[in-house]
Amino acid sequence: MNPAGDPVVTGLGALTPVGLDAPSTWRALVAGQSGIGPITQFDASELATRIAGEVSGFDAVEALGAKRAHRSARFSQLAIVAAREAVADAGLDVAGEADRVAVAIGSAVAGTPETERAMRALFEEGPRAVSPFYVASTILNMASCEVAIDLGVHGPVTASALACATGTYSILEARRLILSGEADVVIAGGADAGITEAVFAGLSNMGPLSENNADPTGASRPFDSDRDGFVFGEGAVVMVIESAAHAEARGATSYGRVAGGALTSDAFHMSAPEPSGDYAAGAIRLALERTGIAPEELGYICAHGTATRANDVSESRAIRAALGDATDNIPVSSPKSMVGHLIAAAGSLAGMVCLLAMRDGVLPPTINLTNPDPECDLDHVALTARDAEPTTAIANAFGFGGQNCVVAFRRA
Repeated sequence: MNPAGDPVVTGLGALTPVGLDAPSTWRALVAGQSGIGPITQFDASELATRIAGEVSGFDAVEALGAKRAHRSARFSQLAIVAAREAVADAGLDVAGEADRVAVAIGSAVAGTPETERAMRALFEEGPRAVSPFYVASTILNMASCEVAIDLGVHGPVTASALACATGTYSILEARRLILSGEADVVIAGGADAGITEAVFAGLSNMGPLSENNADPTGASRPFDSDRDGFVFGEGAVVMVIESAAHAEARGATSYGRVAGGALTSDAFHMSAPEPSGDYAAGAIRLALERTGIAPEELGYICAHGTATRANDVSESRAIRAALGDATDNIPVSSPKSMVGHLIAAAGSLAGMVCLLAMRDGVLPPTINLTNPDPECDLDHVALTARDAEPTTAIANAFGFGGQNCVVAFRRA
């Protein structure tokens, strides 16, 4: 039973650098396996950063058919397949209730690879060489729209963009759609695929990327004194979120409850976090207050944990400021140590990690955390997984532009 009436998560789907579905992704994260490797999607030999978290082994033609694969952007392709998995996992049949099923899948870099190809074609071969599907396939809402088309659902379709906090916010957006009565079911998450030469050139020139090309699996080092930046990744993580009544009526099994969350703004800088962490702390504090979770009750934090010098320190300060004396007893880990930063999908992956950690009683580690930064003084689940029995968990996500989003979950 769910006396609070919180929406529940009944299905999960994922394509990540460590797995082509949710179960294999989870097993890899618990085992501490890294999916970081040399870039294969373009020639990166001239760039300072030549590593990424790629979704390897994904065949869009096999998954979607040649015609649809040709017309769609990679971020949408990943979202479609992850959504199909989530719906199948939930045992959901949308026939007969398609008007009550919504989609909320966000993206940040969206169709950047296709844009880069279109620009090359335009300048090298002329206007007629640009794909007629270029504009429609690359716009930010297209992952949500293509999932709706694929599943044949007609409820609200939305796509919010909060940079690296997008996937987390999509979960809250789903909760609001359900509690407002606009939908009974929401297919929610994040999808991004932006591993391109222009993206990597721009980020390399900005400076936040790891340049540890000689040791790809050891390059992403959240909270470690030797961290040198984040590893860019791609992927899609999608959930089926239902009203408690709808899930109960059809006898669905729940992974956990979406208890609530909060969103605040640093209003500080285009890319750097506000150093004190005060506004990120505000999002954590508000998320707990709104869900009735006391700091002492919090069982796990899936951290944003990007492995940049500034972000890890500001997040650590935020956690300690929000949770006070309880901080030392709350375990923290970052899956970005294994998959890199999946941008819009990062927050939905963190949500999936929270749910499965509560279900299975195990916390995945932050690998490569061999020399913890003294300024990141938290209870890190370092190097190997830890057995635990959390009944509550939060997922942190902090995006470019200062967008702080925290979502809280309760065990089923």
